[in-house]
Amino acid sequence: MPRPKRDMPAQGGQKVGLVCRECGCQHFRVVYLKRRPGGIVVRRRECRNCGRWTLTRETQV
Repeated sequence: MPRPKRDMPAQGGQKVGLVCRECGCQHFRVVYLKRRPGGIVVRRRECRNCGRWTLTRETQV
């Protein structure tokens, strides 16, 4: 099954990927990155539009 593209809305009109809770923008920049044991990467991302930040935790396969 092919994965949807990041800029294309998913089925049902939902946005795909990280969306800012403040303004609904999908444009972020990575401010901070830290690698944790077990293949976990923690990133602090900041919205380019409103400046709100969020943390993401990702597992590397």
